[in-house]
Amino acid sequence: MAVRVSRLVAMAAALHAVASMAAAQGYRARVDTRWQTAAYRGVTLDSIPVGDTVSSSGGGPMSPDGFAVLCHSGAAYCTFFRPGPEHRGGPMTAMVDLSVWGFGVTGLSVRMSGRAATDVGSADAWPGTDPAVQLLEGYAEYAIPRATARLGRQIIPSRLGMTGFDGGSLRWRAERRVELQAYGGWGLARGVALPVTSPALNPLDDFQPTQRQLLAGASAGWTSTAVDARVEYQREVDPQAHKFVSERVGFDAAVSPMPNVRLSGGADYDIAAGWWGSAEAALTYLTQKMRGSVGVKRYRPHFDLWTIWGAFSPVPYNSVQASVAVAAMTRLEVRGRYERYRYEEAATETPLFATKRDGWRGELGATVTPLAHWTVDAGYQREYGPGASVSGTAATVTYEPTRRLRAILLASAADRPLEFRFNDAVVRVYGLDAQYMASERLRVSATVQRYQEDHRRPDAGAFDWRQFRAGVRFSFAFGSADEVAGLTLPPAIRMLPGDRSAR
Repeated sequence: MAVRVSRLVAMAAALHAVASMAAAQGYRARVDTRWQTAAYRGVTLDSIPVGDTVSSSGGGPMSPDGFAVLCHSGAAYCTFFRPGPEHRGGPMTAMVDLSVWGFGVTGLSVRMSGRAATDVGSADAWPGTDPAVQLLEGYAEYAIPRATARLGRQIIPSRLGMTGFDGGSLRWRAERRVELQAYGGWGLARGVALPVTSPALNPLDDFQPTQRQLLAGASAGWTSTAVDARVEYQREVDPQAHKFVSERVGFDAAVSPMPNVRLSGGADYDIAAGWWGSAEAALTYLTQKMRGSVGVKRYRPHFDLWTIWGAFSPVPYNSVQASVAVAAMTRLEVRGRYERYRYEEAATETPLFATKRDGWRGELGATVTPLAHWTVDAGYQREYGPGASVSGTAATVTYEPTRRLRAILLASAADRPLEFRFNDAVVRVYGLDAQYMASERLRVSATVQRYQEDHRRPDAGAFDWRQFRAGVRFSFAFGSADEVAGLTLPPAIRMLPGDRSAR
């Protein structure tokens, strides 16, 4: 544990060294540190000779100590699951964001974002702590009114997802209407700021590529008062096999034919796989007292071609949905949402039982401010679909006497009946969260929550699992003398379009 904590200290020391070297320039940094206690317990596979089983009241076989067992015809042993051991962890993370400018070139700046994580508990009970230190973003940026160039590790959000890579990008704007972008480099694994060859991704085993994929992409957008449209293209290639890892194109558009009305939609096509991916369209109506929307959606998961998952031909689902929120009174807002979905034909056979392909989900809620500084929010949700269902309620009471202080009391309960599993569970959570802004540079928060999970089944496997979870968070911002007072943006950022400080 001492070694892991020392890594956090080393990261803080490195940040201080970088800030010291940047003393002659302008710089701004924010350190966000979080720590919490958490625990979990799973199940442990056990077995028992067939001759040692006993009959339950329902006629099925059981172990002598009351666990339902599974006995295959002709097998010498029956198997079952016991409650697993308790694992307690104390995950600690530190996020660091640093921006430096003032290198003698107008518009030139450097930005870095990193994360350090460790588990200071008695066991490695929390995911995401390996590797201990990650560079999320780190690039040099040159920005002028109509163009922005970046070189280094960066993440580009788009319809095709959050694309991370080590390389360069260039964005060009023409009078705030036309925007063109091109980027390329060595790609990162999907959903994480790590190369696909990283040892932290060892569960991929034999399917893990031995070299990083080469990535290239481009996009074009056009914006006017009533129309906003964009097209994007992206491809990834395995440099060793000289084969496509992924190749996709996406389209997005939004039109405002009249005040308060917006029609939006988009779609993406998987060129490498030869099929349409996800798509959606929605009509939104928005006023001061009401916001509502109706829409349709199609979702198909995307997998890189080097993974085995693409061989299963991921089945999309189609849905229709509607939502509305109305300010019924001055201090009361009510909301509702409903969605009906259906999976397309999977072209598989299930001879032992018939499976459902459709489902629905809905939500009702309300927000009320009965007194000054007080806000009460409550909601109920229910979902029933293929394989499982869920229903639950959640409520929060927020007290915010000043801009610097906020306290939140929360409670929730979820019932998870599982259609294909011999186990139902009810999870209840109670907690208190407090946030305090000591100054413009320092924010502190703390939380305490009680988890209660009750398993419902007619044998000894119906164990209950209860625990407390606690956590603290410190967020501290600092910078050069002229930045500390107001924490203003660097000139390179103020030049970007849409920032009112540049006008």
